[in-house]
Amino acid sequence: MKRFIRILMLAMCALTAVNSAAAPALEVVEKVITDLSGRYPERGEDVAAGVRQVARLWTDADGSDAEFADFCAANFIADEAQRTAAFLKISEYIECVNGYFNEMTLGLQRNLHLDTGELLDIDKQFGAYNPASHFTDDMYANKIAFTVALNFAQLSLERKEQLGDNRLAWAEARLGDVFAYRIPADVQQRVSDILAAADIYISDYNIYMGNLLTSKGKTLFPADMRLLCHWNLRDEIKANYGRGAEGVEKQRLIYEVMRRVIDQSIPVEVINSNRYQWNPVTNALTLDGKPVEAHPETNVRYSRLLDNFHAEQLVDRYTGNTAIDRNFNEDMEISVERSEAIFRQYLSAPEMKQIGKLIAKRLGRKLAAYDIWYDGFKARSTMNEDELSALTRAKYPNAKALNAGLPEILTKLGFSTERAAWLSERITVDAARGSGHAWGAEHRRQQSHLRTRIPASGMDYKGYNIAIHEFGHNVEQTISLYDVDYFMLHGVPNTAFTEALAFVFQKKDLQILGFDNADADKARLDVLDAAWSMYEICGVSLLDISVWKWMYAHPDATADQLRDAVIDMAKDIWNEYYAPVFGVRDETVLAVYSHAICYPLYLSAYAFGQIIQFQLENYFEGRNFADEVTRIYRLGRLTPNEWMRRATNSDLSVEPMLKAARQALNELRARS
Repeated sequence: MKRFIRILMLAMCALTAVNSAAAPALEVVEKVITDLSGRYPERGEDVAAGVRQVARLWTDADGSDAEFADFCAANFIADEAQRTAAFLKISEYIECVNGYFNEMTLGLQRNLHLDTGELLDIDKQFGAYNPASHFTDDMYANKIAFTVALNFAQLSLERKEQLGDNRLAWAEARLGDVFAYRIPADVQQRVSDILAAADIYISDYNIYMGNLLTSKGKTLFPADMRLLCHWNLRDEIKANYGRGAEGVEKQRLIYEVMRRVIDQSIPVEVINSNRYQWNPVTNALTLDGKPVEAHPETNVRYSRLLDNFHAEQLVDRYTGNTAIDRNFNEDMEISVERSEAIFRQYLSAPEMKQIGKLIAKRLGRKLAAYDIWYDGFKARSTMNEDELSALTRAKYPNAKALNAGLPEILTKLGFSTERAAWLSERITVDAARGSGHAWGAEHRRQQSHLRTRIPASGMDYKGYNIAIHEFGHNVEQTISLYDVDYFMLHGVPNTAFTEALAFVFQKKDLQILGFDNADADKARLDVLDAAWSMYEICGVSLLDISVWKWMYAHPDATADQLRDAVIDMAKDIWNEYYAPVFGVRDETVLAVYSHAICYPLYLSAYAFGQIIQFQLENYFEGRNFADEVTRIYRLGRLTPNEWMRRATNSDLSVEPMLKAARQALNELRARS
């Protein structure tokens, strides 16, 4: 999943800023530009950009107008060789700062994220502390931020995409993105506190499946099965395809749980507790067979979402834009307008109705709303998951065993023994409290962390599948840090690109276990599986965007109002894009994603990740997988389209997936 240090390094990933305090007078700024441009006429454009960026950040507390002018005159680096030398040293310093802040945050949040026993209040307090919260203030107080902004001014997206093959210029452009926000430490800490609280809320949102009752009072799940909402609940729905009537009954019961979570009628008594028995259909609660009063959760979910929104509003004051702008135009470098257009284009494609008809035929029944997660195209859906779980439990009884098995996984994917060992040495496995995540290193002497849930009985197949996804993140995190030529270029264009490699890895989970699918239609079914998965996540992403637009349009909304609005928007998107395929209206399933509560505006990264994944897999076909993974993730943090062109010789688009889906459907029809 995503990197967990977005807020930790809030000051290190920004693009535009405004100040609430008085900036230098306009005539002073223009005079400084004129004077410096006169001294260095060949650098006139750089002078203007740098001085204006410093002026946007400068406040009365930093000095007078005269001191502003003196600072610019004294600190502008005109000589290119000296500027390059300064850039390289600044890069080293930023790597040091990032790395140790990252290390501190890992330690402070260790008990929140790892399965170390009962959480205490003191764990939550330390976990919410952001050691980087004063970094920005310090850098402005000692004038380092102004020196960087003056000599490495922010470039527009258009300018960046004109940099061509000049890797140093790309790296300097990324340094230009570093000091452009000036967000006070108390605001950063407030945002960190709220995100940590939302993360804790979701990490502990478990449902004890053995305590669920059908309308006939029957239990369907093992007594010790505890599933995290929504991730594990969704995966359990997927796991029950191909299991006959009992599988369908389980899926329907899980779906009722999801509906109760979405509308917040779920009893608080059943969240992370196995004391009561619960019928999700009737919402009846019993204890030892006797009815007891249930108390609905009553909008805690939507209160957390509102908290995230209000935290981002605090940041808005210092950036002059919105969280939506920052997430799409800046972090992702794909506009929200283009993102929505891509999602709507895909959701409207006629191929979705054709795939839906094929799924209904394969199931032998009409589609139900939870079939948005239909998993029957995958090879593993025709295999016995219990047998797969027995295998994974034997291979990976604990985190130590998985850690020791990383080199074998990599060699099965085509990496040489030496390269597999090198990568594995830079990745460590931890037993996660929640569903798990991948936490990347921020210094080339650190390890990336693979966090995954491993029960006392060993890693079951679903857990293994998720762990392989997270391992894909770790491989990207390691290559794009250690192998990139300039530290300022380390990483990928946005989180969708690390999700793409994680998806590619996850899809190879059975290959790693030693299973080959001999089905002649496997390639076609793989395409349809990707197309259907994309269909689901595009709607979820569109809802995520719609919810944030609604909150900005209704900044004083209550949790009750937000809940009703989310449910209405989920139904609207469903009715427009899914009802024509499913034949049922007013479903709310798109609103179940936990990401929407604890990872603000993150879901679109999954959609773009799947687009990128499909294009990458097409490109990998017939090429050496390990060599290509190494090559493309050495590209570093270019802009999305530039990265795609260099990686696959094509632009970012859904057309390749739709074209492949059409071809797969036509070929399957011709064979039937």
